Amino acid sequence: MRRKMAAGNWKMNGSSAALGVISELAAAHADSTDTDTDIVICPPAPLLFRASELARSSALTIGAQDCHSAPSGAFTGDIAAPMIADTGATHVIVGHSERRDAYHESNSDVRAKTMAAWDAGLTAILCIGESAATREAGNTLDIIAEQLSGSVPDGTTGGNLVVAYEPVWAIGTGAVATTAQINEVHDFIRTRLIQRLGDEVGTAIRLLYGGSVKPGNATEIFQCANVDGALVGGASLKAQDFTPIIHALIAS
Repeated sequence: MRRKMAAGNWKMNGSSAALGVISELAAAHADSTDTDTDIVICPPAPLLFRASELARSSALTIGAQDCHSAPSGAFTGDIAAPMIADTGATHVIVGHSERRDAYHESNSDVRAKTMAAWDAGLTAILCIGESAATREAGNTLDIIAEQLSGSVPDGTTGGNLVVAYEPVWAIGTGAVATTAQINEVHDFIRTRLIQRLGDEVGTAIRLLYGGSVKPGNATEIFQCANVDGALVGGASLKAQDFTPIIHALIAS
């Protein structure tokens, strides 16, 4: 059985005052053995150490939003995967569409960052997804196949990689993919992973859906067969919004 995952991506939001959300979620999920669901919060880098301290001894874990592919060096403003691990964080998001688009990250860049995360002992949450233009042209599965092939490294296991499908047109827009669209893409991803990595590994990798996930639509999304959880943006910034999503996942 794959463990479920509710991951929150705070993006460039939050301050010291926002750490109360971490404390509230950690208190609500104090026992890491009471469910089959992992809860990950990915705050901005300056908050990683304090967030990790607050999450300690709870079911809550902390992740970063990006990492560099090198372990150190003259890369002003970047953060290396070993630095993330040093804060107590255990996960890192790689290949988010906002990084692929605004910073022109290629599949090979994402693959290198994923391997850097592994070298530091981190679990990579690798994002893939199509644009509105790609969806309208009917090329969604072609793009998903290309991103999987180019971004997922050899050596992938169910323990070191989580794949998050985030249709770009649904991120922060309020638009949500239909369950038919989600099922089509998630089933395709699962099939591709099994074809490449074998049945045991391909079946073990968790698949998250991301794109305007909210308390009102979470239950329906989690009924999809190959959806093992969600990568949540804005709704993860407040405990009163994120908690119902977590509960919906636990109950699914």
